[in-house]
Amino acid sequence: MTADLPRDKAALAAYVDHTLLKPEATAADVATLVEEGARLGVFSVCVSPSFVSLAVEVAAGRLAVATVCGFPSGKHMTDVKAFEAARSVADDADEVDMVIDVGTARSGRFDVVQADIAAVRAAVPADRVLKVIIESAALDDEQIVGACKAAEAAGADFVKTSTGFHPAGGASVHAVSLMAQTVGAAGGGRLGVKASGGIRDLDTALAMIEAGATRLGLSGTASVLAGFDAAGAAPAPSDTY
Repeated sequence: MTADLPRDKAALAAYVDHTLLKPEATAADVATLVEEGARLGVFSVCVSPSFVSLAVEVAAGRLAVATVCGFPSGKHMTDVKAFEAARSVADDADEVDMVIDVGTARSGRFDVVQADIAAVRAAVPADRVLKVIIESAALDDEQIVGACKAAEAAGADFVKTSTGFHPAGGASVHAVSLMAQTVGAAGGGRLGVKASGGIRDLDTALAMIEAGATRLGLSGTASVLAGFDAAGAAPAPSDTY
């Protein structure tokens, strides 16, 4: 748990990866996303690999550009994931969010999960951020812990709850808390924790941060931030989730 919740729009926006990963997205949609993100003061925009160069051009250094790898199934061959990540870095992506093979994690084969992540880490230089999407809603607690430890051992910078495309669901406060306790600051670890998938209002966003999230993946960023207008101020931290 963190005691210091964001108290205004600017503070919360600094946590946000403003996201557009819909397959029907157009170049015009991405340009709009970047401009909106810059206006809102978000940390980054997160776009599909084919739009990284465009997003970097439109962003013009005003905010970071993140992308995805092995998305959304994670069932790509490891060398394909590594190539995709390397191509995104060549296109000047600042951050890469890769998807693990969730079935491998469900089978308890965390050495294989770690090797998959390590190959992508080798393709993403140390000055770029690697986040590992574990699809937490599809895993039990033991599997979440195992996947997080594999990400840490492989040199990742963040663990991330969800793609937002899995039928099992997105982020939960329980999963974020468990991930933070396992590899995040709450448990004395070094990894960031990104909550993504299904975060559509201010209360949910703040609950994720209170549970240990250090980054949020949001597609409806403006409406979440607008919660401050309705609330007047952020609600006080709670000891219950």
